[in-house]
Amino acid sequence: MNRRHFAKSALLGGAALAAARTLSAQVPASSVAESSKPYKCKFSPNFGQCRESTKGLSNVDKVQFFYDCGFRGLEDNSMMGRPVEEQKAIAKKMEQLGMQMGVFVALAEWGRPLMSGNIIDKKKRSRDPKAVREFIKDRMESAAEVAKRVNAKWCTVVPGLEDPSLEPEYQFANVADNLKYASDILEKSGLIMVLEPLNIKNHPGLWLKRIPQAYALCKAVGSGSCKILNDLYHQQVTEGNLIDNINAAWSEIAYFQIGDVPGRKEPTTGEINYKNVFKHIWDKGYRGILGMEHGQSDRSLEGDKKLLRAYREVDVA
Repeated sequence: MNRRHFAKSALLGGAALAAARTLSAQVPASSVAESSKPYKCKFSPNFGQCRESTKGLSNVDKVQFFYDCGFRGLEDNSMMGRPVEEQKAIAKKMEQLGMQMGVFVALAEWGRPLMSGNIIDKKKRSRDPKAVREFIKDRMESAAEVAKRVNAKWCTVVPGLEDPSLEPEYQFANVADNLKYASDILEKSGLIMVLEPLNIKNHPGLWLKRIPQAYALCKAVGSGSCKILNDLYHQQVTEGNLIDNINAAWSEIAYFQIGDVPGRKEPTTGEINYKNVFKHIWDKGYRGILGMEHGQSDRSLEGDKKLLRAYREVDVA
């Protein structure tokens, strides 16, 4: 065998072996899910779930896997950071399957009192409302472009840290003014930002913590492009009383996310009676996304099966 032919054969053989390894890592949805029947609630996974079953798959192929398991929605916090071609490919696949895109993160501020204190430079700590507005404008316009590309209706916004140097009422007014500005931009595209209150145990120092606080904020902003993302995990940790708070804030809630307590894993692993909560939300007429923003109690192949069974167990009848 001449050297050139040998090298070519070796290359082809290596490629075939790599392909075989990839295929062997792929697990058919039919061997993981007990049923391919669509869930009645629009439970929506993300690309971090069922990792063992989807090992070696592209995100586009993962969309197909989730569809075959019965899911009809999907959310992706990282969508804004993905290459444009991947965004388009994911959206095209979802459109072909009739799946709905959930939230992606448009602006999540973890390290400075961006909106509460109008601080863009946390080292200088000087207030610069104009620079904050420019930052918000850039993020909202970019989010609107991504949303159009991937057929998304909602994007997540976290306003940032508290500013202990300002009285709470001034902070509230600053956040409301900044969100009114963001809403004016988003209203042109139809995109809805959903504000996510986060618990102080996992996220100490953040300004937005509670559903009543988010409700008052949305009322102050007064825009259809500014609503609440009610993450039931965070709110169970922060305040509990989930159903009463859902009822009280209902007119401003546009989106729900899921996670049990303690641990932030799938339903049935903790203290929240998700079967009752989902029935309540369903009976109130909600047919939107229920985002599965949580980990798994078991990351093995059996754990993937357990995850899918848990959602069958808590789905509405």
